[in-house]
Amino acid sequence: MGPHAKPRRPDRTAGPSHSQDHLSDARRAMVSHEISSRPDGGGAARHVPVLARPALDFMNVRDGGIYIDGTYGAGGYTAAILAAADCQVIGIDRDQTAIAAGFDQVQAAQGRLTLIEDRFSNLDGVARECGFAQVDGVVLDVGVSSMQIDQAERGFSFRLDGPLDMRMGGDGPSAAEVIAVADERDLADIIYLLGEERHSRGVARAIVKARTEAPIDTTAALARIVGSVVRSKPHEIHPATRTFQALRIFVNDELGELTGALAAAERILKAGGRLVVVSFHSLEDRIVKSFLISRGEARGGSRHLPQAEQAEASFTTLTKRPVVADAEENAGNPRARSAKLRAAERTGAPPHDDALADLLPRLPSLDDVMRGR
Repeated sequence: MGPHAKPRRPDRTAGPSHSQDHLSDARRAMVSHEISSRPDGGGAARHVPVLARPALDFMNVRDGGIYIDGTYGAGGYTAAILAAADCQVIGIDRDQTAIAAGFDQVQAAQGRLTLIEDRFSNLDGVARECGFAQVDGVVLDVGVSSMQIDQAERGFSFRLDGPLDMRMGGDGPSAAEVIAVADERDLADIIYLLGEERHSRGVARAIVKARTEAPIDTTAALARIVGSVVRSKPHEIHPATRTFQALRIFVNDELGELTGALAAAERILKAGGRLVVVSFHSLEDRIVKSFLISRGEARGGSRHLPQAEQAEASFTTLTKRPVVADAEENAGNPRARSAKLRAAERTGAPPHDDALADLLPRLPSLDDVMRGR
């Protein structure tokens, strides 16, 4: 199946074999190989998945299982899952270029991999369109991929001059369009809450002033403006790091997408199914942690409700503390240094129906900003 084909039902729909409690030594050797090379005969992978080995251990990948890689990217996690067992994988990415680049991996997987261009907040809908009412595991590697950062024309990086775009998909307003119309207060809030930039008011003021003189439509132009306000020492992060992070998260509604994906995973995972989330900064990790805490306890919503009507715990947390990369992985992959992995197992309880808006920062919507609310 080509990567642009409509969703289809993969060939095998059997549940997992419970006789396979751990990865065999042979499977572990295959996984170690797939973490550093793609199964498409194309040589080295462009992206090494962070915390891949613990992610696979927590996923408990089994023969006959159905797994969702909600952030397909360059296919690193997908490759490792396919190598770990005779299973099916549904890979999802909102980036059309990532889906197109996965064609060879689809071909090599011989019917075990389906790629879908969609947002991971819709992962339960995607699975059902593929013919599965429930799945055995969901893995999410949250945030921008190194593949996207390395493409100057995507506008994610202040180190590569290019158009100030930052959109993971091709829809919606770009970062340049946002900073062209957002008022100073909204800009300051976005940069402070999503980038944790303590100079957010000064940066917002400088952006508003600069855009009256000329459009801010390149990454280099924005980086210069931020650098005129934020100073850093040689050993510190680039002055524009936090502002670029904030705009990227806002343009793509990344935190809203994350809460949507967590709720979707709760709906689609079968009892005993595993959820694994790798995040890269405190905002993401805080949302995942809060979600798992809220789902790991019985909740009634009202002390007047009968006990039978109260929501039971829908997840059992498997990681009391987040798993982080060891020294060897940090040395070989600098991206791993900020990564945190949390995992949980689905119980047999129904999914909770309460909204997750309280987990998100209080900010205007992208539509409101573009309308000049």
